[in-house]
Amino acid sequence: MKKPSRPKKSSEPKGAPRRPAAAVTAASPCPCGRTEVYGDCCAPFHQGRATAPTAERLMRSRYSAFVVGDTGYLLRTWHPTTRPGGLDLEPDQRWSGLDILGTTGGSAFHTEGTVEFRAHFTLHGHADSQYEHSRFVREDGRWVYLDALPSA
Repeated sequence: MKKPSRPKKSSEPKGAPRRPAAAVTAASPCPCGRTEVYGDCCAPFHQGRATAPTAERLMRSRYSAFVVGDTGYLLRTWHPTTRPGGLDLEPDQRWSGLDILGTTGGSAFHTEGTVEFRAHFTLHGHADSQYEHSRFVREDGRWVYLDALPSA
């Protein structure tokens, strides 16, 4: 998932992990929309204790990283050829849901895959969503986000 618009002015170093306004705990429902709690779903990926087994799981974990403000994870899971030097997340943006619209490839048997999704958010009191059809590749045995396919 690409960085949302409206970069934040910050005194924090670029890419420094940030904490969310409303904390997601290990016992919270996982923001990615799966049935597991955060501590059993995306947290192990964010903490480096596991790697996403599919492109879709990586997409979901990256969405959760936006929710919890984990810019370090977002950068670590971005392909080195397309990774920005840092991320500044919009502090007033609240992510509110993820819809997976489709996938191609991206399993343990593939080296690339796509995930089409819509991520819902509220910014300055206005509900909106971000649509993207993302490309993922396996780099050194791990799934990473490459880029967004052009809109049709």
